[in-house]
Amino acid sequence: MNKSSGAYGIPQALPGIKMASEGSDWLTNPETQIRWGLGYIKGRYSTPCGALAHSDRLGWY
Repeated sequence: MNKSSGAYGIPQALPGIKMASEGSDWLTNPETQIRWGLGYIKGRYSTPCGALAHSDRLGWY
């Protein structure tokens, strides 16, 4: 967990419980966390490149 923001896991989900939609092992399984993170990127930015472009413009994604 990120102590300053409360975000959790590889994708820094906030709140971390969001990742439960990808699997009950979201707390401990990096594969589940990565799957959730890639789904988030796809839903919000279409592609990882889209997420990077947003991050480059605004400093966050």
